[in-house]
Amino acid sequence: MPLTALLSALFAGLVAIGATLAIERWGGRLGGVLGSIPTTIVPASLGIAAGSASTAEYQQAMLAVPAGMLLNAGYLLLWRLLPPLLPPSAPRLPLVLGGALLGWLAGAVLVVLSGSIWTQARLPLLPLAMLTTLAILALGLRACLQPWPAPKGLRHVGPLTLLARGALAALAVGGAVLIASTGHPLLAGLASVFPAIFTTTMVSLWISQGEAVPTGAVGPMMLGSASVAVYALAASVLVPALGPLAGNGLAWLCAALGLSLPAAIWLTRRGISPSPPLQPQVPRT
Repeated sequence: MPLTALLSALFAGLVAIGATLAIERWGGRLGGVLGSIPTTIVPASLGIAAGSASTAEYQQAMLAVPAGMLLNAGYLLLWRLLPPLLPPSAPRLPLVLGGALLGWLAGAVLVVLSGSIWTQARLPLLPLAMLTTLAILALGLRACLQPWPAPKGLRHVGPLTLLARGALAALAVGGAVLIASTGHPLLAGLASVFPAIFTTTMVSLWISQGEAVPTGAVGPMMLGSASVAVYALAASVLVPALGPLAGNGLAWLCAALGLSLPAAIWLTRRGISPSPPLQPQVPRT
């Protein structure tokens, strides 16, 4: 089992780096959606499937993912809501990062407690997960309808930052696989979508590009993150029916073609092309 967790973590770390590069290349709007295509959840799903004692445990872990992605949508929204509340002289990045993480942790505690009550009552998880996915989609659409500057980055994110981002994503996925082997599927589902990727994306872009680039990507990243919830819903049904490889592959296609691609086309056809790059600035941290 440690080997399964290690392999899943290594693969997750490699695929996680692409989102930062996508936002840097295509700007916050289009890059935010493309950077949210299901990536690290795929090795997490494979690892959880291998580590789960039963199909029911695997399905419970996957059906917990939409709740985790709803937390992540709220986490991203805090990156947009908190900066205007801070005075210019405040250490903005540490305060925004700390506030967003505290909000996520508080929400995670509520999700775990309510999820335990829900499962103990033997209530079906699938309808709740579907409603949660719709809520993520609604929040993402609302955030994208609000005009917000989303410039491309002027500076390249350094290799050390990209490596740190991949390492944090690997730790999150490896931890999720290990948790799945202990018989706690709800915790495994939440751990698999811990906002390690979003955190390292926002922090690295804030430091290297300035505040406007990551905050401009918030709405599209929220919208794009709904595709991870769609993937988890599809995987919970397809993996038990078709097996890990075919089931996860088809679930990824459902999410990418059913949500990520239409979202990118919608943003483009609304006339929301990436804003012109900002003038070089020294980011405030």
